[in-house]
Amino acid sequence: MEHAQTTRLKLSVLDQSPVYPDETAADAFQHTIQLAQCAEQWGYNRFWVTEHHGSTGVMGSSPEVLISHLLAKTDRIRVGSGGVMLQHYSPYKVAENFNVLSCLAGGRVDLGIGGGPGGMPNSTRALQQDTGYGAKSLQGKVLELQSFLQNRLEQDHPLYGLQASPLPTQPADLFVLGTTLSSAEMAGRLGLPYVFALFLNNDEGVMAEAMQTYRDKLDPVSGNNPQAMLALPVMVAETDEEARTFASGLKLVRVHVESGRIVTVFTLEAAEEFRRQSGENCVFEVRDLEVIHGSKETVRRELAGVQAKYQVDEVFVVTGIRDFKKRLHSYKLLSEALPQTLTS
Repeated sequence: MEHAQTTRLKLSVLDQSPVYPDETAADAFQHTIQLAQCAEQWGYNRFWVTEHHGSTGVMGSSPEVLISHLLAKTDRIRVGSGGVMLQHYSPYKVAENFNVLSCLAGGRVDLGIGGGPGGMPNSTRALQQDTGYGAKSLQGKVLELQSFLQNRLEQDHPLYGLQASPLPTQPADLFVLGTTLSSAEMAGRLGLPYVFALFLNNDEGVMAEAMQTYRDKLDPVSGNNPQAMLALPVMVAETDEEARTFASGLKLVRVHVESGRIVTVFTLEAAEEFRRQSGENCVFEVRDLEVIHGSKETVRRELAGVQAKYQVDEVFVVTGIRDFKKRLHSYKLLSEALPQTLTS
């Protein structure tokens, strides 16, 4: 516990490229670029972008393309995916994409992997029209991806000898993102850094259990350098009252699908659309979205408490204020509340 209390909390950004009324997709991407540049200026450690398909609310359907542009528009901050939905893709092709990025900006590229579908059922069907060679579990795909990134396919692998070109001097760092105990267990078993996405699950009890599961599954003699991190919904304003207006009334909807899946969306309209596309019976559970919010001092205290409780040294901040200037100001206020050390 002493470690968590005395280590400076690193701040990173997880951005979804939201588009608001009277804005275009181009506007949303310009906001993402501006936020990344400001985050670098304010000392944030990483800037990650998400993957969503078939959405009218968030625009980031191709994180690799967006990451490439953000790397060109920044100089120091690490840029990555939060995360690539690996279930849809060939690990070989993902490794190639991120090896290209790593050659372009060595030492600044992160590859976060997510296990969710990243969209509605029809998007998933479109992405998975061709199952092709060697269907694998998500863990199997993560292991294969890791082997391609490090250029060390095992001799018994059917593709032994294949390289994911180009081979960078410093490949992307690999992370696992998740909202479930199974994702925490997989990350721990593989010895990979783990990010629990509370902004999607919003169940602190599950988060606590997932973080403990991750640590319980880690192999202390593996030689890996695992790290537990959190992705949290945070809103900062000049006063507690103003922040309360941003955070009040926010909801999320848990869609419990007959086949056993649980999917999170943020409106009942999206939940109804999911049910229509899935063709399955679904039960909707509407919850208040719990957000860390307040003035700089209030949020600083809240995050200090989170850091001590969960023994983490880094959090990804997701700020869902539906006004870009106010959202940008929230990130600036947070950097003032918890000053970061700029990297050279």
